[in-house]
Amino acid sequence: MFHSNHTKRFLKTALITITWVPVLMAINDKICYISQIHGNSMRPTLNPTDSSKDWVFLWKLNKESIDVDDIILLKSPMDPKKILCKRIKAKSYDKVQTIFPYPKDSAIIPRNHSWVEGDNVTHSIDSNTFGPISNGLILGKVTRVIWPPYRWGVNLQDNIGREGIIIKDDNH
Repeated sequence: MFHSNHTKRFLKTALITITWVPVLMAINDKICYISQIHGNSMRPTLNPTDSSKDWVFLWKLNKESIDVDDIILLKSPMDPKKILCKRIKAKSYDKVQTIFPYPKDSAIIPRNHSWVEGDNVTHSIDSNTFGPISNGLILGKVTRVIWPPYRWGVNLQDNIGREGIIIKDDNH
């Protein structure tokens, strides 16, 4: 008798758990995601020391509202299996001042594209390497650091990398 009730309870729990798997997968795919940040291209904003490993909360809804100076995760335009963490520095039709290794002194961002850079400009492979990115590569906006606990509440706008890279002119 005990064995039968225990088995029924286990099967019921397993069935309920299994039915939630698609829901959790949909949330992870369409709404939000938690990701570990690797490397030092976003230093000092993320992974401020060699020993730190920040985990961030990524918001995937309303990607249209992502704006200049927001931190994003995106699929690498050079290797779609690789995920990059960068900051939006310019959006469609902006003209930006570029740095090496970009082949020109400036670039105009095409429609539905963005210019992304790491905050640690000298240690970042970003739009200065691969050019403007298609907005379709953007996975979502980093909204907060969730691990380690001593990094809770860090202001993601404290250091925004290169400033003033958008070139304003009369035709713009």
